[in-house]
Amino acid sequence: MRPTNHLVVFARAPRLGAVKRRLAADIGTAAAHGFYRRTLHDVAWRLGGDPRWKTWLAVTPDSAAAETGVWPVPPAIPIIGQGTGDLGARMARPFRIFPPGPVVIVGSDIPDIEVADIVAAFRSLGSNDLVFGPAVDGGYWLVGARRRPVMPQNLFTNVRWSSADALADTLANLSPTCRVATLAERSDVDDGAAWRRWRIRRLAAKITML
Repeated sequence: MRPTNHLVVFARAPRLGAVKRRLAADIGTAAAHGFYRRTLHDVAWRLGGDPRWKTWLAVTPDSAAAETGVWPVPPAIPIIGQGTGDLGARMARPFRIFPPGPVVIVGSDIPDIEVADIVAAFRSLGSNDLVFGPAVDGGYWLVGARRRPVMPQNLFTNVRWSSADALADTLANLSPTCRVATLAERSDVDDGAAWRRWRIRRLAAKITML
């Protein structure tokens, strides 16, 4: 039997005042919460129904995984806790414990993620050990691993998260023999300026469709 492709969407419980705090400082708590919840909904529904992979929602805090009426995602998507530790420890967990098959992790606050991006990520893992989707700010919006014959160790050790060095720090942890693919660059929406650029892109896309 062919191993399953696993897509893991990382998300924080969409509670008012608990998400997108940098963005909230620029556009207000209610607007930032609305953006996050809408983006989580759109990303989950856009990606979660594709039969080419099994989609999981990995959430924090773990207790929110059992809450009803919180998650605006398709009911068929399993919801699991991310576990304890910093972001690196929580991201490493699916690579370590999931059933056989490639694993790709994405964030839930990147509104421009498309099905084609996930297809490209899994296709890249056919001949590469790892795949990254670089973000404009120096981080990354996607990371995936083939996990065979072995998973690279200490992939997320000493990474300066939420900084312009996050991707470079992660790549520095790799051995010279590790084969790495790179996808298209995408933008995080972490502050008011990025939010306004996203709104302009969305409006332009709507006009193009007319």
